[in-house]
Amino acid sequence: MMNREEAYKLVKPHLTEHRYEHTIGVTNTAVELAEKYGADVRKTETAAIFHDYAKFRPKDEMRQMVVDFGLPKDLLDYSTELLHAPVGAILVKKEIGIKDGEILDAIHYHTSGRPNMTLIEKCVFLADYIEPGRKFPGVEEVRELATVDLDQAIVQSIKNTVNFLMKKNQPVYPATFETYNDLVRPREKGETNGRK
Repeated sequence: MMNREEAYKLVKPHLTEHRYEHTIGVTNTAVELAEKYGADVRKTETAAIFHDYAKFRPKDEMRQMVVDFGLPKDLLDYSTELLHAPVGAILVKKEIGIKDGEILDAIHYHTSGRPNMTLIEKCVFLADYIEPGRKFPGVEEVRELATVDLDQAIVQSIKNTVNFLMKKNQPVYPATFETYNDLVRPREKGETNGRK
């Protein structure tokens, strides 16, 4: 697996300066979360570095890739903000040559989430929300939760996001609701949500 500096060099040309700073913040935060909660640190780091690889691709190109690569068609019915995550996973595999499914899934689901997220996916999803450059109402509460309970921090981040979208009369992608439901549903004794 490539080291952090090599990975940063590959991703930097695809990002604005501001988004590159965000990526460094997400990477550092994701690694901290991985170390704390027991996720694979190297895979989490790699997924975090490449999570926004497709962020600035032309919208039409991303829409076309949804069709060409058989991604869920309903992606096209929601904000184009969602597209860079699943499209990014495809492009990182194609252009960078990363074939590890766990890394690619963490990139794919870092915006929407999904039920039964792996620890790597959870760390990247949450790091994207709480990295130090993020400044918006509710982020401090989620940062606090992240120090004690990974799942509860994700639940709160989803609540905040859904409230934000609803206030703006924007639709919420179903996988985000499904992620929330999965994390708040009572578990059988002995079963945890901190899946590896």
